[in-house]
Amino acid sequence: MYRSILLTRQWVIVTLIALLLIPTMIRLGIWQMHRYEERSARNQLVTDALSKKSVPVERLTSPGHHVTSSERYRSVTATGRFDTGHEVVVRRRTNADGEVGYHVLTPFVLTDGKVVLVNRGWIPANGPSQTAFPKIPAPAPGRTTVTGRLMPDETTAASGIKDIKDLPDRQIMLINSAREAARLHARVLGGYVAQTAPEPKGDTPELIGRPGKENAPLNFAYAYQWWLFSAAVPVGWVIMLRREARDRREKAGREGEAAEETTAAGV
Repeated sequence: MYRSILLTRQWVIVTLIALLLIPTMIRLGIWQMHRYEERSARNQLVTDALSKKSVPVERLTSPGHHVTSSERYRSVTATGRFDTGHEVVVRRRTNADGEVGYHVLTPFVLTDGKVVLVNRGWIPANGPSQTAFPKIPAPAPGRTTVTGRLMPDETTAASGIKDIKDLPDRQIMLINSAREAARLHARVLGGYVAQTAPEPKGDTPELIGRPGKENAPLNFAYAYQWWLFSAAVPVGWVIMLRREARDRREKAGREGEAAEETTAAGV
């Protein structure tokens, strides 16, 4: 009976679908586990960086330096002055509430003349127009010391943000120290600093310097969920097959009883 069931068109299709679902779900579980490992590693980097004391920014980066994963999020300090005359804004950035606006990128001239780029935080867009330069609150004037998180130069591959050309004046899509060095004609330290202190007056721009941790355990749970689904497919296939066989036996029994009753009535 099982052979006759499995050779029907319906059960051939059901079996093929089951055979496709099992490896697909296993691969999805493996992918989720890889995501869990990646997120756990990133969270560990954040934890390690937050546990270390602040150091002068020039201990970790220099002109042309590529900020490494172990240097990312490290707390650094810089003493000098903000150069608001060469300030730019980074387009299409969101705050914690998902509102779209800008990040304020201000060159910070160190006491030795080198420049470090400081992301002073998020500001809202001024109305529907994205061509006019937004109004930006001024930073602390004169000589000051800022603290922040060291970040690598941004790329489209890492951020998913397309680097659009021919933007309005003083607007950029990605933070790139080499490009800013050419624009400023200065020695710019590699990467940039996401400011964490001092707090701006009026809470604007909104500081973004403290990194958040990703929910790695969620990917771990999804991985095992997919693997449980893959194990459930053959179990479900067997249950459906046995139910089909039972239904056929019951139907055959009913038809046999009806035939016997008809024969008896004819006699």
